[in-house]
Parts: sequence; structure tokens; C-alpha cells
Amino acid sequence: MIHETDLIITITVAFVVASVGGYIASCLRLPPILGFILSGVAIGPFTPGFSANSEIASQLAEIGVILLMFGVGIHFSLKDLLAVQSIALPGAVIQVFVMTSLVTFIASLWGWSLEAGILLGLAISIASTVILVHTLTEREELESPQGRIAVGWLIVEDLLTVFALVLIPVLIVDTSASTTGGDNLSVIVAVTVGKVVLLAGGMILVGARVVPWILVQTARTGSRELFMLSVLSVALGIAYISASVFDVSFALGAFLAGLVISESDLSYQAAAEALPLQDAFAVLFFVSVGMLFDWTFLIESPVMVITILLLIVVVKPVVSFLIVAAYRYPMRVGLIIGASRAQIGEFSFILASLGLSLDILPVEGYSLILSGAILSITLNPLVFKAIQPIENWLRQRPPVMKYLDTRGGSSTALIAPDGEEPMRGHAVLCGYGRVGRIISQALERRGFRHVVIEQDRHVVEELRTRGITAYYGDASNPMLLKHLNLDRARVLVIAVPDPISTRLIVEEARLLNPRLAIVVRTHSETERERLAAMGVNEAVVGEMELALEMTRFTMRRFGVGSTEIQALLQGLRVGPERATEDQEV
Repeated sequence: MIHETDLIITITVAFVVASVGGYIASCLRLPPILGFILSGVAIGPFTPGFSANSEIASQLAEIGVILLMFGVGIHFSLKDLLAVQSIALPGAVIQVFVMTSLVTFIASLWGWSLEAGILLGLAISIASTVILVHTLTEREELESPQGRIAVGWLIVEDLLTVFALVLIPVLIVDTSASTTGGDNLSVIVAVTVGKVVLLAGGMILVGARVVPWILVQTARTGSRELFMLSVLSVALGIAYISASVFDVSFALGAFLAGLVISESDLSYQAAAEALPLQDAFAVLFFVSVGMLFDWTFLIESPVMVITILLLIVVVKPVVSFLIVAAYRYPMRVGLIIGASRAQIGEFSFILASLGLSLDILPVEGYSLILSGAILSITLNPLVFKAIQPIENWLRQRPPVMKYLDTRGGSSTALIAPDGEEPMRGHAVLCGYGRVGRIISQALERRGFRHVVIEQDRHVVEELRTRGITAYYGDASNPMLLKHLNLDRARVLVIAVPDPISTRLIVEEARLLNPRLAIVVRTHSETERERLAAMGVNEAVVGEMELALEMTRFTMRRFGVGSTEIQALLQGLRVGPERATEDQEV
């Protein structure tokens, strides 16, 4: 009877402790994933008290890995990757190579095998998708140039991980065959790569037609339950076929299944239907990871833990920053990309579990990866908070700033050529995204001269071909702002989504021209008040203006006159309470 209830007990306890752990982590403003892992530690065999069935948890975690990779495939965006391929592709490859080489060397000093060192290096090199997206969204930088680069960088890392999951079992487990059978290893590798190519080709030629057709036919029934079942059947079915027929990992098959569905017009609905189950089993995956963590390792091997933590939180961000600087991107972009790499997560756990199951990675290696993940995830918010102090410190070093400014694009190109009169009475527009684009079009239609500062080099080149004065660089860079003729400008328009960059631009602009009219975009009343205190003439809260326009339409449907609507909207801009008082008067 005990064996019959092990599954129920394991799932129940895992969900209960994960709920508590995730809630505590959220209250402490930490990612819930950290709470899930620590919850697994609490019910693991290395912690006194109740111990859940680790074998059942591992099997449930395998489903979590399949659904996790399926979700990665659905959300994989080739368009996003191509948009930043010039930096994301080489940057991710170089960073992974440098970090893997460095960690492998350090592992050899600890007496580890070459295989174990490489696996540890790969696990340390890649960042967590969950943590990165959560952090960038919270900082309102997901759609910024640096956010797009960070996500593209992450996509490349994900692809490298998928490739590693396919080749690691072959390259490492079958190494003994190469020593006894001559060219056996090269043959095995060739056969494995051939199977992967055959699987991928079959998914592209056949799966891309069959899978969407199945989903369309299921969707036509109008049954949400049947559609969800079809999505899960495709994910698990292709993963099983990939493992049983083509001898590749479940993870690769699930990724390819998601990739095929992502090309269908039902991809968003498929992702939405699979998300609840994906999240549930992902939680079980993180809990199972924590169950295998021996927390006494932190006490027994502090030097190894500190070394790995420094590699993740210090060395990897520095390497990433230098790569971004070498590719002539602004300093702030490099700092944010570096901070976004200062953690490891779910793919590191998958690699660690693979290494443990294949007897490649020692038990202490698994504990080392878990220790690095737990500590780096905890410290990641502090790493992002350190961006501003580090940037200020670097700006106080003229030799460093001169190098970074040169690498980040020629700000001196803003100086008017000899004999040309500097621009006067113009508008300076910082950012050419969804907001800045509309503002620029309005200025262009009226024939008002304006200068655009944008961090996307392709956008800058496009604007220049249209005859618009545009310059590449980070508008928060004081050395760049000094060349914008702000003392002769009529207005400064800050349309960048990053609130920290906005404050930096305002501070520097006020120093250069205290009387300059400044209008900015923001996303909260708190930030609007802070910007007003800094001397901003107009801070537009995007959500507020959206609500006011919807209110205008609604009031018209009720027959309210234009004058009364305008008065109501003006009152709402002042504040809901004030608007109510004005109406009563």
C-alpha cells in the first residue's frame, strides 16, 4: 500500500512545499525558482525529516524537461535572433568558449577529468531564460536594444545547449570505443549527427505540415480540452519517437516539436494551453533538482563554491562586457548584457542531471552547479543594482571612457563639418522605438529639424538614407550629449523605455542647458513625480494616456459632449480625486 501512494505523496508534498517556498521568495523580491529549489532541498534525502521519493521525482522532472524544451521551441524566434545576429551570435559563442575553457582548466587543478571539466564549464556558461526575462521585464528593458540583444544572446546559448545535449552522450560515453576500435568514435559521431539531421529534416518536411494540420482539425471541434490534449500528445509523442527511433534525447525531440508548432498560426494558442501543465511540471523539475543537492557541500568545500560563484557573478559578466565593447556597442549595453549573464539556471540543471546520470560529473560537481545557481540567482538583483555605480565609476576614468566611447561609436561625428552652421532651434529625440518613431514622423511632416539618437545601428543607417540627422550611441553618455548642441535646442524628447537611462539623460541635459524644455515617457506615477522633481517639463505616463483615450471613446458612446469630456480628461490627468471634486463643484 505504501508503494501505491508514493506517487501521490511525492506530487502533493512537492507542490505544497514549492508553493510555500515560492511565496517566501516572492515576498523577499527573489525569483520564485529559488524558492522551488530550496523547497526541494527541504524534502531531500540530505535534510533531516521527511524525505520524498527521489526516483519518482526524477521521472516527473523528466516530463518537466520535455515540456520546458517544448516551450523553448514554441517561443524560439528566428526573427529576433536575426535582428541582433551581428553581436548575439559571435558574442554567445565566444563567451561560452572562453568560460568553458577557463572552467575546464580550473577543474583540472581540482583533479577532475577533462569530460567533467567541459560539462561544468558549459553549465556555468549559460544563463537562465526564466531569470533573465523576469529581470528585464521588471526593469522595463525587455524591448530596449540591450534587452533584445540579451534575449538573442540567450537564444544562441539555448541552441548551443540543445546541440550539447545531443553530442555529450556520444562524445563522452563512447570514448572508450574509440580507444579499442580505431575510428569507432568518429563513425558513431557521424551516425548520431546523421540521425539528428534526418530527424530535423523529417520534422521540417513532414512535421511542419502534419502537426499544424492535426492542430487545425482539433481546433475545429471547438473542444479546448481536446486541443490541449493534442498539443501535449505532439510534444510527448515526438520526444518519445526521437529517443526510441533516432536515439537522441527527449529534450531535442521536444524542442523540435515546439519549433514546428511555432511556425503555425495556432502557436500562441498552443503555448497558452500547454503553459499551465508546463509550469506545473517545471516546478517539479526544480524541486527534484533541489532534492539532489547536498547542502553540507557549502560547508565542506567553501573554496570551490566561492570560486564558481566568482566565475559566474564576476568573470562571466566581465567577459561578456568586453565582447560587447569589442563589437563597438555603448558602455551601458555592455553592462546590462554582462549583468544578465551573472546567473545560471534551468539548462545548467539539465546538463548537470545528464552528467550525473552518465557518471561523467562527480556528485560534488552536481552540488557545485546547484550551489552556484542558488547563490547567483540570489545575488543577481544586486548585480543589476550595481550597474549604475559601476557606470559612474567608469565615467570618472577618462582613459577608460575614451576607449569605450571610441569603441561604442563615434560621438564626435555629431560635430558640424567645417563651414557648416551648428543646428539651432531643433529637437533632440532620444530613442527611435515605437514611441520615438511616431514623434519623428510628426516632426518630419511639419518640416521641423530634429536629431535622432538611437542604439540600433541599422535604424541609424536607415534614417540617414532618408535625410534625417541620426547618430548611433547611448544618449545617457555625457560625452555624447555634449555634441548635440543642447544649448541651442528647442526641446529634448526622451522616448527610451529605460527609466534609469532617462534620469541620466535628464541630469546631464539640465547641466548643459537649465532652460531646455524636456518631455519624457514613463510608466508610473512615482517615476513621473521623480522626473518632475528633476526639472522635467512634461512626463507622459503611457498607461494613463491609453486609459484617457479609451475613456474619451466610452464617454462619446454615452452622448457626453466634447467640452465636458475634455474637462473630465483634464481632471483625470490631475488625479481621480481632484477630478471628482471638480465635477461636484
